[in-house]
Amino acid sequence: MHVRVRLDGARPRRWHRTVLQRISAIPGIGTVSLADAPGATAWPHTADLLFQLEALVHGLRCRGFEPIAGAELDRWRRADGPPDLVLDLCGDVPSGPTTWHIAYDGMAGEDALLASLLAGAVPRLTLVENGTLRAAGRLGSDRPGIVLASIEDALARSITVIAAALRDRIAGRNGAGVCGDAPVGHAVALTVARLGTRAGRMLAGALIHRLYRLCYNAPHWRCGWRHLAGLDLVDLRRHPETGWTVLPDDGRRFYADPFPIAVAGRTHLFVEDFPHATGKAIISAVRFGPDGPEGPPVPVLEEAHHLSYPFVFERDGCVWMVPESSAAGTVDLYRATRFPQGWVKEATLLSGVVASDATLVEHEGRWWIFATVRDAGLDAPAGAGSFHDALHLWSAPDFRGPFTPHPANPVLVDPSLARPAGRIVARGGHLIRPVQDCAAGYGRALVLARIDRLDPEGFAQTAIGRIEPGPSWPGNRLHTLNAGGGIECIDGAGRAPRFRALIGA
Repeated sequence: MHVRVRLDGARPRRWHRTVLQRISAIPGIGTVSLADAPGATAWPHTADLLFQLEALVHGLRCRGFEPIAGAELDRWRRADGPPDLVLDLCGDVPSGPTTWHIAYDGMAGEDALLASLLAGAVPRLTLVENGTLRAAGRLGSDRPGIVLASIEDALARSITVIAAALRDRIAGRNGAGVCGDAPVGHAVALTVARLGTRAGRMLAGALIHRLYRLCYNAPHWRCGWRHLAGLDLVDLRRHPETGWTVLPDDGRRFYADPFPIAVAGRTHLFVEDFPHATGKAIISAVRFGPDGPEGPPVPVLEEAHHLSYPFVFERDGCVWMVPESSAAGTVDLYRATRFPQGWVKEATLLSGVVASDATLVEHEGRWWIFATVRDAGLDAPAGAGSFHDALHLWSAPDFRGPFTPHPANPVLVDPSLARPAGRIVARGGHLIRPVQDCAAGYGRALVLARIDRLDPEGFAQTAIGRIEPGPSWPGNRLHTLNAGGGIECIDGAGRAPRFRALIGA
């Protein structure tokens, strides 16, 4: 298969080179060639000044959007025959049955992506061939509001969608239905005045943020729990009338990602334990009695890298844990030798992947892992793109592995519907998946999604409920839901004044 990529040769970027490299590495693609005449639209140079200012103020490095010398693309400038497919990144190639047009919120070009981000939208990427949708996805950002960071995340995820769509075409699959859909945003005009106003707001916001960080430990997550005597949140789909009791902390650390479990008749709650002084989390646990926690959480598992999301479960007479270890590029399985402590690594389930919040479930005789995954491109050793928007699946005959990636990965690209938020539960003959809504920022709300299809050929889900912070759970974030051992737990972000920690020291 011969693919020709049309890009703007007047301003080649690093992400263009990565697109060409990624396509060239796809099995089944024999030739990749380049068409790089100047594009039809003019890039606003004031946007580059905005990016430079953001990079300086926020300590960012330009990766995908960094200009490169045209000679770096010479290896793809070849006089091969007619292509089997043209991938048009500019939007100025005539439509036809062998042409894919990439668009952001319905408009072609990098300036359309920039306009969407400046409008505060979550850009919707589409790949269209002669009027037929081939793939689509909503592009998340780990730092919404910072345009350079957001456009870098969006370009990395654009590469993810393009590569997945080409693999689907080669395999004879139609990938249009596997990515998220939502109303598109309204782009803004890229005028000098508007970009200047944006720069002024960015500087003011950065100053306010730094002053805030001087006064508060941020983010500062907190766990809420309640005795579960009736309907849980999956059935209620709202906060309970009884409210939540907050798991106390000393202000110098926060607790997040609560996972309760009952073992031998006793309930234990496992949490991410994040000391602000070290910036690296461990896993801690606390036993619950009739009146609640019996003391503070105590450390049970620490590694050289950050740990969080302690997914615990009981199977085959043992207690197991799969904590998030994305900083190590692995998904690891631990076994308890003297519960709740004494954890030993039993197996590495996945390696070479930056996976967030790996969640296991057994379904129809197979074990599945759900996790969001960063893209591997843009010369970023720790991955690129958002942590929140690309859902990947793996399956195995046993929870110990070996796990095989789903052929349609990523099965979903949407920051509001992808990242796991707790155990998947069975309800009314269906599996219900708690999901983090990260469209407006990390862990802004919980979504309950019914899994409609889960098999080696496909995946589908439907959002059936949404739970937000509010009077029953003050704060601006809510991102984990789990129940077990007679209690139900959530978590969310609050504020911890720094002077409180100093006074208590």
